[in-house]
Amino acid sequence: VQLQACGGGLVQAGGSLRLSCAPSIRFGFYAWGWFHQGPGKEREFVAAITWRAAKTYYADSVKGRSTMSRDAAKDTAYLQMDSLKPEDTGVYYCAVALNNDAILLKSGYEYWGQGTLVTVSS
Repeated sequence: VQLQACGGGLVQAGGSLRLSCAPSIRFGFYAWGWFHQGPGKEREFVAAITWRAAKTYYADSVKGRSTMSRDAAKDTAYLQMDSLKPEDTGVYYCAVALNNDAILLKSGYEYWGQGTLVTVSS
């Protein structure tokens, strides 16, 4: 299974971007997640959504500024990021979890996309 993440780019502080992620094939899964890896930093949880109930979870760093959603018909997950800050710069990875063991952690995800780069200028 491959996950295709896209939507990154260069944006000024205060701007917005919408990231999207779609799988190469349809398959059963429990949740989608987005993770952020800043320059020289560890990959960190940003947001997650359960596919059936569309229940969302957010890191404190993006709460109120980001919205995760999914389009079941298109089998695609989205991350709308608003009021972007320079510290949001980095690579954003989407991932898929097959169960609900730990969807707030990297270890909870079985499949990962290649990442899309977001650069926020001050």
